[in-house]
Amino acid sequence: MELDPILLSRLQFAFVVSFHAIFPVFTIGLASFLALLYGLFVKTGNPAWERLAEFWTKVFAIVFAMGVVSGIVMSFQFGTNWSNFSHITSNFLGPILSYEVVTAFFLEAAFLGVLLFGREKVSPKAHLFAASMVALGTFVSAFWILSANSWMQTPAGVELRDGMFHVTSWTEAIFNPSLPYRFVHVAIASFLTGAFVVAGVSAWYLLREHDVDANRKALSMSLWLILVAAPAQAVVGDFHGLNTLEHQPVKVAAMEANWERGTNVPLLLFAWPDQDTGTNRFEIGLPGMASFILTHDTQGVVPGINEAAPEAQPPVWLTFFSFRIMVALGILMIAFAIAGLWLRRGQRIYTNRAFLQGLRWMSVTPFIAVLAGWFVTETGRSPWLVYGVLSQAEAVTPSLTTPMVLFTLFGYIAVYAVVFYAGVYYLTRVIRVGMIEGDVQDIERAMRPLSASHIPFDEDSFDVSGQEMPHGKS
Repeated sequence: MELDPILLSRLQFAFVVSFHAIFPVFTIGLASFLALLYGLFVKTGNPAWERLAEFWTKVFAIVFAMGVVSGIVMSFQFGTNWSNFSHITSNFLGPILSYEVVTAFFLEAAFLGVLLFGREKVSPKAHLFAASMVALGTFVSAFWILSANSWMQTPAGVELRDGMFHVTSWTEAIFNPSLPYRFVHVAIASFLTGAFVVAGVSAWYLLREHDVDANRKALSMSLWLILVAAPAQAVVGDFHGLNTLEHQPVKVAAMEANWERGTNVPLLLFAWPDQDTGTNRFEIGLPGMASFILTHDTQGVVPGINEAAPEAQPPVWLTFFSFRIMVALGILMIAFAIAGLWLRRGQRIYTNRAFLQGLRWMSVTPFIAVLAGWFVTETGRSPWLVYGVLSQAEAVTPSLTTPMVLFTLFGYIAVYAVVFYAGVYYLTRVIRVGMIEGDVQDIERAMRPLSASHIPFDEDSFDVSGQEMPHGKS
C-alpha cells in the first residue's frame, strides 16, 4: 500500500474524528441525564438526586472539555488537507457549520458556566434551566453536524456549476434523504452510551457499597432507558439500512460482502472478503436472510459490489467487519436490557454480582459500537467525499506531499495522546472520589495524585469505561 498524500490525509482525518466522536456521543446522552437529575431534585428535594447531579456534572465537564479540544482540529484540516473540498462545497458547508456555532455552541457556552459554577449563585430552578439549555445545545449541535455529513452521503438541493456546488433548495439540502435516519440513530446511540456508562459506574459503586441509595436510583434509571433504547436502535437501524440501500447500494453490498447482484442472498455471519478476486474465501451464512432483512422478502434483490468499477469500490473487509462488530454489540446490549428486566424481580439488579460486573465491562461497548458504525458510514462511502459527485482525489489539497502529512499525523497522535492521558487521569480521580460523604481523610486519600509507581490500578481504581486496566486508556 502506497503512502500517498490522499491515503495519509484520510488516515489523519479518520484518527482525529474517531478520537473526537467518542466524546460528543457521551456528552449528548449525559447532558439529558443531568437535566433529568436536576429536575428530580427540584421536584422532590431528595438530596440523593442532588449528589448524583453534582457528581455527573463533574464527569460531564471533563468529557465536554476533551470533546471541544479534540474537535477544533478538524476544522483546520479542511483547509490544510482538503482545501479543494472546502472550496467546492463552501456555499453549503460554510453556512451550515456557522449555524452550528451560532445556534448550538453559543447556547452551550452561555449556560455551561451557570451549570458548572452557578449552583450556589442561582436558584435551583434557574440551575435546572441552565442544564436543560446545555442538553438542548448538544442536540442542536448534533443536528447541524449530521446535516452536513448526511448531505455528503446523500447530496440534495444543490447543483454543480463552474466547479462549485450552488444551493438550489436549502430545505432539501439541510433535510437531505439520510438525515432523519442518521440523526435518530445517533441520538439513540448517545442515550445508550450515557446509560451504559452511568450503569457501569453505578454498578461498581454498588459492588463497593458506596452511597447505595443514590447509585441504586442511577442504576435503575439507566437500565430502564437501555430497555427502551436498545431495541429501538435495532428498529431505527433497519430503517437506516433500507434508506442506505436506496441511496448507496454499493455501501450496503460491502456491508454484506455480496459481490454479485442476486436474490435469496445469504446473511453472512462470517466471511473473509478478497477484494483482489472479488469473492469471499470463506463464508458462514443464513440462506436468504440478507435479502429478507434488506428487502423484507427472501427473494428480494441485493446489489453486488462488482456493479461498481474496481476504483469505485469501498474497502470491503473494513466495512464488512465494522458492521458486524456494531450489530454484535447491539445484540449484546439488548441481552443486558432483558437480563436487567428479569433481575428486577426481588431487586436482584442491585445485588447480583455477576450482572453488576458485566455492566462494568459493558460501559465501554457503546464507544466501540459508535466507532464501528462510523467506520461503516465513512469507509462504505469511499472513494467519494460527496457521494457520487466529488471523489477524495479531487478534494485533497494539490500541494500536499507525503512527508508533510506524515509529520502532522505524528504530531496529532502525540498531542492527542497527552490530551487523552490527562482527561482519563482526571476522570479517574473524579470517579474514585465519587459522592463521598465521609471525613476529610477519606476525601484526601481518594484525591491523592497517582504517582508513577502507582500507575497500575487496583480494585479501588475505576476508569470511565468501567474496566480495570493500565493507566492512560479509557
